[in-house]
Amino acid sequence: MKKYKPRNHGENRMSHEGDVLRARKHYFLNKNKNLKFLLKERFSWMNNFIDKDHFGIEVGCGTGLSKEFIDSNNFYISDFTDYKYLDYKMIDALNTTFNENSFHFVVSSNMIHHVPYPSLFFKEMNRILKPGGKLIIQEINCSFVMRQLLKIMRHEGFDFTINVFDTSLICTDPDDLWSANCAIPNLLFDDKKKFNKEIDYFKIIYSSHSEFLNFINSGGVISKTSNIPLPIFMLKAFKFIDYFLSKYFPNIFALQRQIVLQKK
Repeated sequence: MKKYKPRNHGENRMSHEGDVLRARKHYFLNKNKNLKFLLKERFSWMNNFIDKDHFGIEVGCGTGLSKEFIDSNNFYISDFTDYKYLDYKMIDALNTTFNENSFHFVVSSNMIHHVPYPSLFFKEMNRILKPGGKLIIQEINCSFVMRQLLKIMRHEGFDFTINVFDTSLICTDPDDLWSANCAIPNLLFDDKKKFNKEIDYFKIIYSSHSEFLNFINSGGVISKTSNIPLPIFMLKAFKFIDYFLSKYFPNIFALQRQIVLQKK
């Protein structure tokens, strides 16, 4: 089996890679509606699977902007950093140290493709979720268009040759928090029967694809690139186009995917 080769960060054509604090400041001060519209769509769907009074946490929250959109009285954010805006600091998603059966739901947004051992991540999420609890996932979809964008921007890499279910093989660089393999979500979820066989303590209860034009023109969440500011009516029009292309041609156009797993 081929060993994963991480992307050289020096090749990245996007700016401010990994600068989470700058990204938060940019979000709250910038009047550009593109990114705010994108993130609202990226998180608001999760509320369909969340009871407002249930306890939940996001692991690997990055900028922590999910708190702007998750409708819950008991939602907390964590990351493997010590930024002030975090509710829980220095939390390793593969070994959170939370008690067993702690949460009704866990949110993971564009984080799994950074994880060196995905199978260990699911085991840990299974441990900290209550019976019947949900793991709510928003992730990269390594479609044809996404692969072209990755080749152009050289921001993150992808490797479809790895075995994401083998806990002895790394999928990203464990010594680099920003190392990424954008093929991981496809290797995990494209073959749902295989996922159910390998990760048999979860069941997939929801799966969909999304984002194309609004993703490309968002300007980036953390790493930044150029974009054209658009009025809301155009963003909504793009959303309609994105929905159609993602639903009927996900392997070509869809740049994101949504998965909800329920603990058995």
